[in-house]
Amino acid sequence: MTQQASAPRMSLLRRKLNFYVALILLLSGKSFAQHVLWADKVLGYSSEYRNNDSGQGFRSKQILGEPNKLPDFGNSFCAWSPATPDNRNEEWIKVGFEKSIALKQVAVAENFNPGSVTRVYAYNDSGKEFLIYDEKAAPIPAKGRMLRIFPKQENLIANAIKIILDPAKVAGFNQIDAIGISTASEPIEALINIAPGILKDEKKENLGKAINTKGQEINPIISADGRTLYFTRADFEGNVGSAAKQDAWVSTLDKGNKWTPAVNLGPPVNTAGDNAIISISADGKTLYLINVYLPSGMLVNGLSKSFYTKNGWSFPKEMKIQNFYNRDDFSGYAVSPHGNVIIMAIQRNDTEGKKDLYVSFIQEDESWSEPKNMGTVLNSASEEYAPFLALDNKTLYFASSGRSGYGGGDIFLSRRLDDTWLNWSKPENLGPTINTAKQDSYFNIPAAGDYGYFVSDGNALGDDIFRIRLTPSIKPDPVATVTGSVFEFETTTPVKAEITAKILKTGETFSKTTYEGETGEFKLILPLKEAYVITASQKDYFSTTEDIDLIDETGFRTIRKNLYLQPVKPGQQIRLANNMFTQSSADITTTSFQELDRIIGIMNQYPEMEILLEGHTDNQGDVKKNVKLSEDRVLQVKKYLVTKGIGSSRIQTKAWGPAKPIASNLTEATRQKNRRVEFTILKM
Repeated sequence: MTQQASAPRMSLLRRKLNFYVALILLLSGKSFAQHVLWADKVLGYSSEYRNNDSGQGFRSKQILGEPNKLPDFGNSFCAWSPATPDNRNEEWIKVGFEKSIALKQVAVAENFNPGSVTRVYAYNDSGKEFLIYDEKAAPIPAKGRMLRIFPKQENLIANAIKIILDPAKVAGFNQIDAIGISTASEPIEALINIAPGILKDEKKENLGKAINTKGQEINPIISADGRTLYFTRADFEGNVGSAAKQDAWVSTLDKGNKWTPAVNLGPPVNTAGDNAIISISADGKTLYLINVYLPSGMLVNGLSKSFYTKNGWSFPKEMKIQNFYNRDDFSGYAVSPHGNVIIMAIQRNDTEGKKDLYVSFIQEDESWSEPKNMGTVLNSASEEYAPFLALDNKTLYFASSGRSGYGGGDIFLSRRLDDTWLNWSKPENLGPTINTAKQDSYFNIPAAGDYGYFVSDGNALGDDIFRIRLTPSIKPDPVATVTGSVFEFETTTPVKAEITAKILKTGETFSKTTYEGETGEFKLILPLKEAYVITASQKDYFSTTEDIDLIDETGFRTIRKNLYLQPVKPGQQIRLANNMFTQSSADITTTSFQELDRIIGIMNQYPEMEILLEGHTDNQGDVKKNVKLSEDRVLQVKKYLVTKGIGSSRIQTKAWGPAKPIASNLTEATRQKNRRVEFTILKM
């Protein structure tokens, strides 16, 4: 009795659960609840619209795949359009699907000038034709529609659809965004691919009059620490050249976390022409700029970079890009946090549509490779623009009018899948809290990932800069910010040095920057889930290293790490890393070879240098065995140096065992400090 009585309740519970699952999928923009196949091949067509400015836009292949315009309606490069409007002859297109299904529904996404579809045919595996729709074409009082057809034929198995248009009956170009088929009668919908866990309760915040004016404010560039905001201002009387030109402006957060009134960055960054910052380096000391700055004061198409010095920003230096050209009047760029990759929004001969995203890589001579199209996962036949690469070096934000969204241009995110920079995840819309019916673009995020800064159109003051607090799903992967200074060990005098971060397990150089001494601190941005070796090096000093283990970290961190360099001179004693050997063994760990290579480098630099290697242990266990272990260890270090070309006569060794501790032996943490190898410079 109990089981029989509870069964209807369980059935009702399941129905409710299924309803809520379907609702969640719909709200999240996922199409999993819809059993829909979208056309994946064009089998024939009467004509397609082509011109030199539209790339692959409007061609027959634009009908393939899920809708790129719906649920919004209107003219789209990403839809098929016959070659001419108002043609008195019928136009047609036939498409195929990946498999045959029991056909219950056909959906034709008419995104522009709907009503011209007059007949629709379905085809089975044998090619037999079935007329499933036959209506007179006529204008519809709507910008677009999803035409849904429910065939009357029973047990119809189909794998192809053909639609016939009567263009003369509906004025203007008649565009079809997509064609879908389904085994279900639930109406096929065009869904926006919204990022999971999108913003719902958060509200976007206008940055206010300190930043926004009646002019045009675009392209916010936020520093890694989130306290300095660079942006581009146009249509403004305070610009260096004229109100019609654009300049770079800057604002900082004051002690009360309020933005100070923005100031013009001035020369040499701003000139009488159009100026804009496109990216800033992770350490905040390099600005990347549009245009090439000529000594005459003229600007030509290209890119430049300016360095921060004790006298301000330097005169911009050209960034030479192989075979660089752009067929569009506008462009957009993002430089990777490591300064070795540029993502460009430009139009070229192989562009899918208006502007596409391209990638370029730095070369050994400091030039940049020819831009390479980043592929159709990111690029559509419409326009992709305003790219930004987050500090995790793999999360890309960009604006597009070529995929389903809420308005003229929406902001999307995609994540890099490998090191080719050509494989990316399917772009996800950031949702209606950020994207509006107007145009939204220029997304930018500081290292903490707490806020997203972006530009929204259609406000009372025109294009304004906003910010919004981010949810985890649309943030980049968390990173750690490592800052510090470099000092001489004995005098604590600041020393100019090159700072390098290498991944511990591979020895691969991950990031590189320069500490100038007189212009602030060095700054490194390091993704979590790795262990790193930070090295400071300078001529006439022995380079120093520090390990930073971020493997178990889960959230944003700021780390302060000062580094100390010891001058190369007779009598100088250098202590090597404590983790050079495996436990109770003389075997050198693989990760320690780079530590020993630093000794080799300095001894090659000074061919007359002779050194003393000294081995030490803690006091655990038998003294004689410890002395023998320390002797074996220094001999292994000497052997490695000799195999790398250092003369044996230049290296003396001494084994001390536990005789010279530098820390207590009471705990494992302090004992580890006593298990060490040191070398002393005897002569140079």
